[in-house]
Amino acid sequence: MTVSVEQKNTAEISSLKHRHLLGLSTYSADEIQLILDTAGQFKDVLERPIKKVPPLRGITVVNLFFESSTRTRISFELAEKRLSADTINFSASGSSVSKGETLKDTAQNIEAMKVDMAVIRHRSPGAAHFLTQCVDSVVINAGDGAREHPTQALLDMMTISEHFPSFNGLNVSILGDITHSRVARSNIFGLVTMGANVTLCGPKTLMPRGIEDLGVRVTHRLDEALEGCDVAMALRIQLERQGASLFPSLREYHNQFGLTLDHLAANPDLLVMHPGPVNRGVELASEVVDHERAIILDQVTNGVAVRMAVLFLLSPGPSSRA
Repeated sequence: MTVSVEQKNTAEISSLKHRHLLGLSTYSADEIQLILDTAGQFKDVLERPIKKVPPLRGITVVNLFFESSTRTRISFELAEKRLSADTINFSASGSSVSKGETLKDTAQNIEAMKVDMAVIRHRSPGAAHFLTQCVDSVVINAGDGAREHPTQALLDMMTISEHFPSFNGLNVSILGDITHSRVARSNIFGLVTMGANVTLCGPKTLMPRGIEDLGVRVTHRLDEALEGCDVAMALRIQLERQGASLFPSLREYHNQFGLTLDHLAANPDLLVMHPGPVNRGVELASEVVDHERAIILDQVTNGVAVRMAVLFLLSPGPSSRA
């Protein structure tokens, strides 16, 4: 299923049944595939000498970042500009939020300026869903606490799809801090929906209780997680979200769960991913980060195309705000 990136086709876009992108837990395989197919077309656009296309001309997008971000924020901004949208950037630091203004008041004031779409990153789980109850704009979740980060999972899946013909039966192992990772949750929802076999591996203290109910396998042994694995996705250790030390030391963590060149040698077809930023020598040995089978920079490149696709598919018509 494909769509033209030059002009939105209403019959095809109706396949995306959601008005917002709050997470992937409710998105069907067809919807996810539609986003990935559309992102593939936008990636072709990004290879052109002139990388700008007009689908979002007349649409205003606000980026509400209440939490620090570099890759995601820049990726969304670039995607919006490539689609010819009018972009407003909001940062909590130096804004009225620091003076006590609530998320609801901030959002409603911004929407009063006739904003069509809002991209939000917030430290609180459920913030994106709450925003949909406060404003009429289309809302895209750019990460809410430890809950979900759907566009990261979509760009991860796009990167995987460039190396494998199908997700069906693909073995993907997600390694590390599962408890505090919104990336892990969105990838679990997306990959399982698309037919992949997902294994989670990490210390018991960083593994949510009952996570197997999401249709994944759990192990606490890295060698077991890598056996028969096609893609290993290492997660950043999120010390800022851990209220207490949940493992003895970073060195001990790397010895038990860090990917090294020995692991690549033992698994000659294994591809390595990481959502970034990478803690070299913790989740991945520095030599693994720079290895030809590490496709981390491909993830970054695909992030722009995926976010263009999401904005394009969810965007309202320019006349809808008249």
